[in-house]
Amino acid sequence: MPATTHKITDHPPVIRQLDEAAINRIAAGEVVERPASVVKELVENAIDAGATRIDIAYADGGKTLIRVTDNGCGMRPDDLPLALSRHATSKIDGADLLDIRTFGFRGEALPSLGAVGRLTLTSRAGGAEGATITLSGSRTEPVRPAALNTGTVAELRDLFHATPARLKFMRTDRAEAQAITDTVKRLAMAEPFIAFSLCDVSGGGAGRETFRADAETGDLFAATGGRLRRVLGADFIENAVRVEAERDGISLTGHAALPTYSRGSAVQQFLFVNGRPVRDKLLVGALRAAYADFLSRGRHPAAALFITCDPRRVDANVHPAKTEVRFRDPGMVRGLIVSGLRHALAGAGHRASTTVADGMLGAMRPEPVGGAQVYRMNRPGAQSVRDSYAAQAPGVGAGMPPGIAPDGFAEASVPSARIEPPPPAEDGADALPLGAARAQVHENYIIAQTIDGVVIVDQHAAHERLVYERLKRQMAENGVRAQALLVPEIVDLPEGEAERILARAEDLACLGLVVEPFGPGAVAVRETPALLGQADAAGLVRDILDELAGAGESGTLQSRLDAILSRMACHGSVRAGRRMQAEEMNALLREMEATPHSGQCNHGRPTHVELKLKDIERLFGRA
Repeated sequence: MPATTHKITDHPPVIRQLDEAAINRIAAGEVVERPASVVKELVENAIDAGATRIDIAYADGGKTLIRVTDNGCGMRPDDLPLALSRHATSKIDGADLLDIRTFGFRGEALPSLGAVGRLTLTSRAGGAEGATITLSGSRTEPVRPAALNTGTVAELRDLFHATPARLKFMRTDRAEAQAITDTVKRLAMAEPFIAFSLCDVSGGGAGRETFRADAETGDLFAATGGRLRRVLGADFIENAVRVEAERDGISLTGHAALPTYSRGSAVQQFLFVNGRPVRDKLLVGALRAAYADFLSRGRHPAAALFITCDPRRVDANVHPAKTEVRFRDPGMVRGLIVSGLRHALAGAGHRASTTVADGMLGAMRPEPVGGAQVYRMNRPGAQSVRDSYAAQAPGVGAGMPPGIAPDGFAEASVPSARIEPPPPAEDGADALPLGAARAQVHENYIIAQTIDGVVIVDQHAAHERLVYERLKRQMAENGVRAQALLVPEIVDLPEGEAERILARAEDLACLGLVVEPFGPGAVAVRETPALLGQADAAGLVRDILDELAGAGESGTLQSRLDAILSRMACHGSVRAGRRMQAEEMNALLREMEATPHSGQCNHGRPTHVELKLKDIERLFGRA
């Protein structure tokens, strides 16, 4: 069969200059991927214009109409034609492409939108007349007078009418509308002092408001928290810890959810760099590494993190869509995120997410049995209860049900539940966060009483986390014991990778892995961590190199050591089925209160559930 030579012709190709319309359509393919991309570009322009209120309307998932109205500075009539020309912008002057302090700066969005749809701009600047201009298929119509208050209205109709092939790749109206909503919510989180509204006007009329966020007040942190509550819901804020960290001029703020508030996917991970929403592999990897010690496989953390630094230390001009960034010192940024998140989570102590208790109450909620009367009952104090028991116990065993002692507590002979007598009133254990142990159920669950509720503790899961944290603390204080190999293992590597891992030799030695150069393109592994036993030194080195290449940092060795410690903690902790004395149960509760991360076990599951007394009373129909 003759060879295919479809690239070889009798006539050499002719180099020609593309016309303006083709150039704009090509550029639009990079900037405008779907209706949500249009909303992103127009809303960012409104933010850069200093708007304090932005209203977005769309129809048919944004395919037939997208309209963004703002009260920003507006544009003069003479500026409208220039705004629709390529590479024309008011954001930068071109002198310093590293000092970018606005969302937009490329000057490509408006002409790209006009190349694939029918774009109309109506604007009015302070002290000037209102005007409107239309761009369709790269053909610009003359400027006309228009009535408008100060601000701008950008309206795009019939998206991709000039490139109908792109319409085949569009998703359903509902999916595109959801993408628009997600985009607006991300921008709303980045700008809490701006009011946003989103309206679906499909079918005409006033439409249906699908999202609204009024402008927040107060300082930046309070405003951000309020906006996150509005966008992500109260559950997220109530189950999140405040994150604040700073290193060498780079600051990290935001909120990170407790590990027990994890998700099945990464849908609640929001990352911002200098106020710009980004999707960056480095930042996502750092977030995953910070939670690696608390979540099981398949679970993802929830967080909204804001990184602020000098614009010259981050390159936002990596991609036309401006969703990717590149840091000058990525290792430091990654370390800041990991250390800042771990410090914030450690400060949460024994906290577990409230959704755990909500799920338990939902499972316990009885089926309705009709119009049962709701009544109130005054709750007696602890001393009144003891006096009542004494008054109702005339003699040993008199009038008492089987298995109940005269003091009103279950006898110790019951195998599945042991109830401990309450401590003296002056003990004050009820006032502690996890209360005082009152019973052990099925030799696995500790029932503790607090001032305003009940705590149920999984004794094995709780003690497993306590032992694990103790082992990690000992390893950090005493170092990792290394075992010398009888015969050093030689690992052949490409020369560049050998240099990369040798550059981290000092850090790896602190973790028990000692590597030395062994000629060009090879390293000798002389010691490995003793905890790993008979470790595959070559495989371990290559795994570390893969992580260094992908993220600039490696946690492979540390994660393997942590996995060993976790396994040791699991086997060395209190087992399910073991009876515990009251002193042991209370000691476990006190240690949980003093130990970071004790709200979840090593696999990310909650170690305890707290039920408020008002919720328990609601289960029994009490008001």
